[in-house]
Amino acid sequence: MIKIYQKTIRDKAIKEINSFKVGSWIYVEAPTEEEIKSLTEKHNLEESLLRDALDPYEVPRIEIERKAAYIFTRVPQGEDIKAATAPLLIIIGENFVLTLSTKPLPFLGEFLKDKIDFTTTQKTKLFLQIFSQIVSSYNLSLNNISRRVRSVGIHLEEITNKDIGQLVRFEGILNDFLSSLTPTNTILNNLLSGKFIALYEEDRDLVEDLSLGIGQLVESCKSDLKTMVNIREAYSTIVTNNLNRIIRLLTALTVIIAIPTMVFSFFGMNVALPGAEAIGAAFWILSGTGVIGALLLLICIKNRWL
Repeated sequence: MIKIYQKTIRDKAIKEINSFKVGSWIYVEAPTEEEIKSLTEKHNLEESLLRDALDPYEVPRIEIERKAAYIFTRVPQGEDIKAATAPLLIIIGENFVLTLSTKPLPFLGEFLKDKIDFTTTQKTKLFLQIFSQIVSSYNLSLNNISRRVRSVGIHLEEITNKDIGQLVRFEGILNDFLSSLTPTNTILNNLLSGKFIALYEEDRDLVEDLSLGIGQLVESCKSDLKTMVNIREAYSTIVTNNLNRIIRLLTALTVIIAIPTMVFSFFGMNVALPGAEAIGAAFWILSGTGVIGALLLLICIKNRWL
């Protein structure tokens, strides 16, 4: 799907146009082979780079070809345990901005719904505004994950297997975010050199702010990952401690029960035993066994084995 939008300083709302005009935003979503060839021919673009943007595992980077800057990045999609990153290509040409994605991206919809004040004729500013929305999307996803992780950590002793599974999935998501944010921050730092696109002083300040924001997101990812590792280690320690207590309890009970078992087994033999004919023999046997059992119980309690 290819759509062309334009919004000038005089326009109050973005409008879709039928044919390309200077200062347009070319919106491309899940393009077909014919559409890729059409973009290549009409706008003098590099076909191989357009195809790279369709690779679900494409890594963030920046390239210059045919006087156009190709900026590959990854953006978050989905919520909570279904969150993941998807590739996005932003091309800053001589007289247009092009975005290419394999799936619809919610934050781009904010531009199309005129919820963000922008103009398509200011290429660099539009690009930076798109990047700002990407950072906001990451921030929203990370806040949701951080809140879920903290809620699990608060009820540490009540963690279930489902919670552990969620933590493992969150760890995978955060690693995905981290592998996308780190090179994206490198892209922004490279843009400050001015070798890829021309930046005014105001643009440079915005790029520095975006770089700082991504740096904070990277630290947030690392912090959440560390928190999840601590939760798993604490949970493992609690489980091990509970298991040790149960084993200690069962061992102590086994020892306590073993003494009466041995005594009763001895006197249960079908042979003549001393005192077997004495009056009250059973009482004395039971009493002696009870005293020994009580002593063993006190020893176990004193040593905190029970």
